Amino acid sequence: MTTKPIRVVIADDQDLVRDGLNTIVSLLADVEVVGQAADGAEAVALVVAERPDVVLMDLRMPVMDGTEATRRITVDAPDTAVLVLTTYADDDSILGALRAGARGYLTKDAGREQIAAAIRAVAGGQATFAAEVAARVVSATASSAPTPAAELRARFPDLTPREAEVLALVADGLNNTEIAHRLFVGVSTVKTHINAIFAKLDIRDRAQAITRVRSGV
Repeated sequence: MTTKPIRVVIADDQDLVRDGLNTIVSLLADVEVVGQAADGAEAVALVVAERPDVVLMDLRMPVMDGTEATRRITVDAPDTAVLVLTTYADDDSILGALRAGARGYLTKDAGREQIAAAIRAVAGGQATFAAEVAARVVSATASSAPTPAAELRARFPDLTPREAEVLALVADGLNNTEIAHRLFVGVSTVKTHINAIFAKLDIRDRAQAITRVRSGV
């Protein structure tokens, strides 16, 4: 049985960068480049037309920046994973991209193997970050204040901390894709957590989960 290649679109406003990424990605046996875009608007249009598995997305581009392009792709082509590949690793750039729906974030000093691994990871529904990016995400989102998730874990001690976070977001009415974006994980990971929550709390669906959370028992 032949496995279909991972279909990739490259979006970057610099010709040299696009050509370099095209060379790197085209050498991967399991990946196929199906298009290139020089700005965010072109990227959105190309993704809607081609429905690739992954977009390699720069952030600073003319016409429409990569963050807004990511936001639109998440809505218009939710099955396409956005993997940011940019020079910038400041908190605003990282969190802006992740909140827009990016599933991964690398800086342009990433090597060929790291880029290849990241493409495969996001295509498979997983989140992936460069080490320095992951550290900034943790730092920016960390808080010592009590959270709804902490309260839920106290009520339901069988839940892991992550399952409690997912349950809190389910109770807030978020769907799986929205939860994945909020927690910077893949949708498949969210589904796994939800199945575990249902089993541990002996409930059948989201409506019952919401009732349990809001009932206080």
